[in-house]
Amino acid sequence: MTQILKKLFYILFMLFLISLISFLAIHAAPNSFFGAGELNPNMTKEAIEQLKAVYGLDKSLPQQYFDWVINIVTLNFGISFVSGQDVSSEILKRLPVTLAMNLIALVSVFALSLYLGIKAALNYEKKTDYIIRQISLVSFSMPSFYLALIFIILLSVNLTLFPISGLHSIEEKTGFMNYVDMAWHLTLPISVMIFVGLGSMIIYIRSLTLEILKSDYYYFALSRGLERKELLRFYILPNLLPPIVTLLGLSLPGLIGGSVILESIFGIEGMGQLFFMSALSRDYPIIMGTLMITAFLTLIGNMFADLILLRLNPYMKRS
Repeated sequence: MTQILKKLFYILFMLFLISLISFLAIHAAPNSFFGAGELNPNMTKEAIEQLKAVYGLDKSLPQQYFDWVINIVTLNFGISFVSGQDVSSEILKRLPVTLAMNLIALVSVFALSLYLGIKAALNYEKKTDYIIRQISLVSFSMPSFYLALIFIILLSVNLTLFPISGLHSIEEKTGFMNYVDMAWHLTLPISVMIFVGLGSMIIYIRSLTLEILKSDYYYFALSRGLERKELLRFYILPNLLPPIVTLLGLSLPGLIGGSVILESIFGIEGMGQLFFMSALSRDYPIIMGTLMITAFLTLIGNMFADLILLRLNPYMKRS
C-alpha cells in the first residue's frame, strides 16, 4: 500500500512538472492561433482582443496557467479554438482507438520478441539465430513512416488487400461487422507499430537469454537432466521477465508518440492525429489536453510495470 501511495504522489508531481514545462513551451512558440486573423484585413484589432478575452488569453501567463490547473482538477480542459467543442469530449472520442492500437502493439511486441529472442539464443550461431538477428536489425533501423508508405504502396495500392486510410469503409456497417471493418482498417498501422518495436526488444532478450544460458544455476539444472520445457519455465522465463517488464514500461512513450505519425499517415481519427492537427493550428487547449492525457497514461503504465516487478521479484520489497 505504501508503494502505491508513493507512486501516486510521484505521478502527481510529474504531471505538475509536465504541465508547467508544456505550458511554457507552447506559449513560447512563434505565432499563435490568432496570427492568421491578425493578417486578415477584415479582422479588426478589437475583434481579435474580444476573442482573446473569451478564451482567457488576455491575462498574464501565470494567471492563465493557474486558471488552467484549477479547471484540470475538475477534468475541464477548456474549449477548442478550432472546433469550438469541449476538449474533453474531443479527446474521449479519439482515445479508445489510440489505446487499442497501442495495447495490441505492446502485447504483440512482448509475445513475439520473447519467442524470437529466446529461440535465437537457444540456436546461438546457427541459421535460425542469423535469420532472427537480421530481422531485428532491419526492424531496429526501419523508420515507421517509411515502412508505412511501403505497406500502403504494396498492400493497399498494388494488391488492394487493405484500405489506404481511414477507420471505416464508405459503406456503413453495424454490429459485429463494424468491428471487423475497423480491424481491417487498423491492420496496416498496427503491423507497422509491431514490426518497428520488435528490433531492440529481440536483441535485448537474446542478450539476456545468452547470459542466463552461461550461468551456474542453468548448468546445474542441465546436470539434473531437466527437459527443455522445464528449463524454459523454471530457469529462463523467471529471470527474463523482470528486465523485460522494465523495458516495456520505458517503451510506452515511444509507442504513444509513434502513433502520432502513423495516425496522420493512415488518416486514423485518434489522439495522435488530433495532436498533430492541433499543433499545426496552435490550438492550445487541445495540445495541452492531449499532452496531459498522454503523460498520465504513460505514468500509469510505468506504475503498473513497477507493481508487476514487485510481484515478479519479491527481493525488491526488501530494498
